[in-house]
Amino acid sequence: MNVTRISLPLLLSTALFLGGCHSKTDQQADNQPPADQQATTAAPDEPGKPHKPHQREPRAGEPGQGGSTAHQPAPPPPPQVVELPAGTSIRVRLDQDLSSQTSHAGDPFSATVADDVMANGTVVIAKDSRADGTVTDAKPLGKFKGGALLAVKLDRVHSNWGTYPVETASISKAEAGKGKRTAGFIGGGAGLGALIGGLAGGGKGAAIGALAGAGAGTAGGALTGNKQIVLPAETVLTFQLQNPVRITESNSGITVGDPKLQVR
Repeated sequence: MNVTRISLPLLLSTALFLGGCHSKTDQQADNQPPADQQATTAAPDEPGKPHKPHQREPRAGEPGQGGSTAHQPAPPPPPQVVELPAGTSIRVRLDQDLSSQTSHAGDPFSATVADDVMANGTVVIAKDSRADGTVTDAKPLGKFKGGALLAVKLDRVHSNWGTYPVETASISKAEAGKGKRTAGFIGGGAGLGALIGGLAGGGKGAAIGALAGAGAGTAGGALTGNKQIVLPAETVLTFQLQNPVRITESNSGITVGDPKLQVR
């Protein structure tokens, strides 16, 4: 009987002790994070080493660390340069009358390019482009050894890529006085240049003659009134470059004449 009384309290104490241990084990298991969370938890930094933040690799199309994208646009091609060599002919048609009696040295005149000017198969100065020139000398009848004198030169042309100065030989026409009708051609500079007298469109009659050569040829003459030299509007003059002209493509894309260079 005494053995039974002693064993019962001992059994109760043992049961309570085992129950408490089991409760602590369950509580510790509940406090543990999931396995996948434990695997991703970063280890603490070692003492003395700076903390390095995690950097994500840039995706395709996103700027990198330097701020540059994966694909940069190609740079524009350099401007094209075309050179018109010395001796290149530029034929223009006068926009107004020029006369030894009414014109004066230094007077400007305008003209229209009569034909395409080409270099290496490329149209550099298109037909119907603008051109400007200057009267270099003008003397009416009686003030040049009794005769008349008229000389002109080309100053600039408006190419497909812009406006460019040019240096050409002067085209001169001398008319002797005292009833003599001479068509002396005086070539300026090295004697380059030719004056082609002609009226376009047929509205003013047939061609009025031509002057050609390098300072010595005579072949008819321009229209004269009382031996004054007159170059009517629409007269075609052929100038020749004395120096090369380098023409550079316009970056702005704004051109005079045809909108773009033509390759033929």
